Amino acid sequence: MGTAFKNQISICLFLHLLLLHVFPLVSQDASSDRITQGQLLLDGQVIISAAENFALGFFSSGNSTNRYLGIWYNKIPVQTVIWVANRDKPISGTAGILTIGDDGNLMVFDGSASIWSTNISSATANSTAVITDSGNLILLRSENVGDQSKALWESFRHPTDTYLPDMRIYTNVVTGIGTSFTSWRSDDDPTSGNYSISLDPRASPQLIVWDGHNRHWRSGHWNGLLFTGLPRMTALILYGFKLTNEGNGNIYFTYAMKSSSIITRFKLGWDGTIDQFVWDEGLRQWNVSLSEPSNDSEIYNYCGKFGVSKAMGSPICSCLEGFEAKYASQWEKGKFSDGCIRKTPLQCNVNGTSDVFREVRGLKWPDFADTAAADNINKCRDLCVNNCTCHAYTFASGIGCMIWSGDLVDLEHFGEGGNSLYVRLAKSELGSRKKISTVLWIVIAAAITVFVGMIILILWRFRGKLLDRKNNKAIHDMSSTVRGLSAVFSEADDIAFDGEHGNVPQLPVFSFNDIEIATKDFANMNKLGEGGFGLVYKGTLPGGAEVAVKRLSKWSGQGLGEFKTELTLIAKLQHRNLVRLLGCCIEGEEKLLIYEFMPNKSLDSFLFDSFKKSQLDWKTRFAIIGGIARGLLYLHRDSRLRIIHRDLKASNILLDEEMNPKISDFGMARIFGGNQNEAATVRVVGTYGYMSPEYAMEGLFSVKSDVYSFGVLLLELVSGLRNSSFHSPECSNLIRHAWSLWKDNRAAELIDPSIAGSCSEDEALRCINIAILCVQSGAADRPTMSSVVTMLESTNLNMTMPGEVDVCLKSSKSLDFIMECHENSSSIEVPITEVTGR
Repeated sequence: MGTAFKNQISICLFLHLLLLHVFPLVSQDASSDRITQGQLLLDGQVIISAAENFALGFFSSGNSTNRYLGIWYNKIPVQTVIWVANRDKPISGTAGILTIGDDGNLMVFDGSASIWSTNISSATANSTAVITDSGNLILLRSENVGDQSKALWESFRHPTDTYLPDMRIYTNVVTGIGTSFTSWRSDDDPTSGNYSISLDPRASPQLIVWDGHNRHWRSGHWNGLLFTGLPRMTALILYGFKLTNEGNGNIYFTYAMKSSSIITRFKLGWDGTIDQFVWDEGLRQWNVSLSEPSNDSEIYNYCGKFGVSKAMGSPICSCLEGFEAKYASQWEKGKFSDGCIRKTPLQCNVNGTSDVFREVRGLKWPDFADTAAADNINKCRDLCVNNCTCHAYTFASGIGCMIWSGDLVDLEHFGEGGNSLYVRLAKSELGSRKKISTVLWIVIAAAITVFVGMIILILWRFRGKLLDRKNNKAIHDMSSTVRGLSAVFSEADDIAFDGEHGNVPQLPVFSFNDIEIATKDFANMNKLGEGGFGLVYKGTLPGGAEVAVKRLSKWSGQGLGEFKTELTLIAKLQHRNLVRLLGCCIEGEEKLLIYEFMPNKSLDSFLFDSFKKSQLDWKTRFAIIGGIARGLLYLHRDSRLRIIHRDLKASNILLDEEMNPKISDFGMARIFGGNQNEAATVRVVGTYGYMSPEYAMEGLFSVKSDVYSFGVLLLELVSGLRNSSFHSPECSNLIRHAWSLWKDNRAAELIDPSIAGSCSEDEALRCINIAILCVQSGAADRPTMSSVVTMLESTNLNMTMPGEVDVCLKSSKSLDFIMECHENSSSIEVPITEVTGR
């Protein structure tokens, strides 16, 4: 380093100390996002990214007086450091200086001594360092500023303990060399700690947390969608990780959130845990949404070779079938590290005796897999059979054939989800189970014969009652309906497509076998949700189209009538804010409906989740409100059939990939004639908290019943609170709370704090006004959906002032019933002649 440059550093240090001691009130913050050749960043100064997301400067952690150059979130009041330069060479005082040296490298000085440098040979004297809005500190040639792809050096390629969206985790599949993260020594000490993270590219990439040179935890293999050892990762698939092959053996992972308003980070803790943090603006704190390992069963190879850990197990470890504890006495003491050994040695075609394979389900695949050239599971099995060192194999979607030639280590059994593994056993193990004596077999066979005979006799005697004509007719009618839908849809039906009319395409009828294949035999990993009707699964049709399959449960509270209603009704309705029915299946007792797939699931999964609700900014919520209103208007007025939904709620509003709302679940819907305005029922169906008073008490329903439900939903969208969030002897719920704030001119307090920064208060107050009008106690006092849409879309309309609301009404039929102020998780139905409190 040149003498002139050292003299410059010494002079600047003197001036810096003078400013600190003589002029302590002078602001020393820099407004620029960069440092150019000849500029200095002194301790006490910061540079801030263009959008003010991140700051670069010197800091101390905890009670320590040591100083470090680092990057932290600029807008978050809790100082959260995401990168540290001189972590292993702290500065003892405030003499730290960041500058660009004569050779173009970024350098940190403690006084006049250099303690850290980017140390790249390709640097140039004409360099500029810029901190970006993604938190990346990059060094470029000055003429390339603005083109990050030409960075000479970047902090994202030299991370410390934090992984941010858009950061790349590299590895080379040939050399295994790539990006590495290292934990802090403690919460308050940035010094390099004991734990590190890197990618292991063997077979299919997986993340490994190292404790020194020993594996501490691993993510499981990447299958193109998720890390297979993280069943809880399914919620992250939509916005989460992506693997890119850069060529020349280089691959890298990136992570991105769909909404840039969500602030998230992954951090390797000083204790070896990986935590995903999400910033909660309302609570002004970081929340942990994912933490691994979360218990001892997830620690690497906790149960030793051929041992299987299980979080909810007692004991926590067990051996694979065909294996036993190597040291039983140690296992009895809770010491499992020695693992398991085979009960019977493998034969591998010795003396003509071949081994067998047994499928084990629900596992985290073992470590140290190798991929093999096989394009189906049978060929994969043959490769393992013919290799005497192969202990297990599997054929994985997105990976292919994987085989394990060494000991099976780091096995974990999941309560839900998981993967299948085919484990090699000696053939004799198939008969190693306790044999049942011949006499016992005879007794069992005789008992079964007698039992079956009794069942046949009972069925024969009561066959008339069992073959209930009404149910047979219902099933026949549904089959006829399906067969007749094509004829109905081929006519020029008077159905509006957002103002246009045209023919509706034919409704496909799927075989049950097709649906089984599409949903992978209704696998748990494909389950999207459930309700009173049964379960909903994600499926993939042969052409690659994704669908949602609604399977009516045998024990469903909804029956043949609701299934037929939804089948015949929604198939004839076409609107951008109504979920689209793509087909159906009726085979035997199986009744399924196939819908378009909604990747963002239901509105309640965002709105009432403290981590995800921030993804619903005000613009998105207002668009959802408008979409639901237009969908209801179509049902009430613009479709050929006049439809009352009767179960409008947040869980029945589905969101597509662009967060557009789609009204779903028409099993409870009713059709009105052209001149019909109101109807009565002896069977009240719907969800507590969303049902209008006259419907809950009297069984009277009309379009105004849906208006009431819309009002409740509108209050929930504005506040981010469930109608059931308030409990008191006075039956105070969200409606009553909103009215109380409204009449006291404090309605703005109802607005969800998580959208305060994006919210138009005028629009939000207008929505609250509309919502209270919609939940008026008397149906006649509520607006129609036509008026609601007009009020939502017009900013110059004089709003009607709402009257007082009362949601704790007793039935005029003198029934001893007070509507509870909570929402059941599923729809309920109540005979109006037997209404009682729940």
